[in-house]
Amino acid sequence: MRDAPEDLPFALDLRRLRQRFEQAAPDHDRTVLPYREIGQGLLERLDAIKLQPTAIVDVGCGAGLLAAALLKKYRKARVIGLERTPALVIRARRRAPWLRALHGAVAEPEALPLPAASCDLLVSNLALPWSLDLDRVFAEFRRVLRPGGALFFSTLGPDTLIELRRGWAAVDGYNHINAFLDMHDIGDALVRAGLAEPVMDVERLTFACSTVDDLMRALKTFGAANVTAGRARGLTGKGRLPALRAACEPFRRADGRLSASCEVIYGHAWGPRESGVRSRPDDPAVFPLARLRRRAPDNS
Repeated sequence: MRDAPEDLPFALDLRRLRQRFEQAAPDHDRTVLPYREIGQGLLERLDAIKLQPTAIVDVGCGAGLLAAALLKKYRKARVIGLERTPALVIRARRRAPWLRALHGAVAEPEALPLPAASCDLLVSNLALPWSLDLDRVFAEFRRVLRPGGALFFSTLGPDTLIELRRGWAAVDGYNHINAFLDMHDIGDALVRAGLAEPVMDVERLTFACSTVDDLMRALKTFGAANVTAGRARGLTGKGRLPALRAACEPFRRADGRLSASCEVIYGHAWGPRESGVRSRPDDPAVFPLARLRRRAPDNS
């Protein structure tokens, strides 16, 4: 997958993105961002359907928090954790529960190293913000889901970090925060990919840091530092950080801490309805699949 051209200011510099994720691996799960809380929201949504999968893929598994929970929740399932960098895959595998194994893979969401129709549950917690070509991502999700398989994901909406975005806008004209897609654009992409019965909902969370510097360190720790093509090149000038701190003062709460918004978009959809999905000729048979039991409709 090629890096995006620099004439598209919000396009992602994939090389830098991989470097950021690799550097963030040791501290990925120690951040003020509500990563754990959002992952828990995904797990709770899984409780709403009857599901006994034997093949699960966690796309963007990070340091393995959600993958470990999936291994505990579905004790007979084989779980594959997929990330962009080896360091995160290694961390995720180490977090697997006792006597369980997390199978790891290093790849991009736009090119999953899996056979067609090979999993019956695909989950993704906060990986989509770093994959702006959702048509390619969702086409891959549809390809690897078996007929009737389920997709559950979370991502970030455009109001995420709006305080920091407004602060930087008062300082200079560069991009300092990655672009996040609107819920309706995400829903349209699900439909274009042929995923069935897409459902979306939004949750708005806030978290707080003592200073702007703490917030920026938290983003870097999570691997969410700015990797857009339109970012400022070189070191941040000495005058711009004091200006940013001053511009963010209106967002300080009564307790003296700075607020930061997080617009969380949850979505789920079902895999293709047709049977007999064709695999590529070189697709290996990787693991057996069980039939997915969907909840019967409520006719009351």
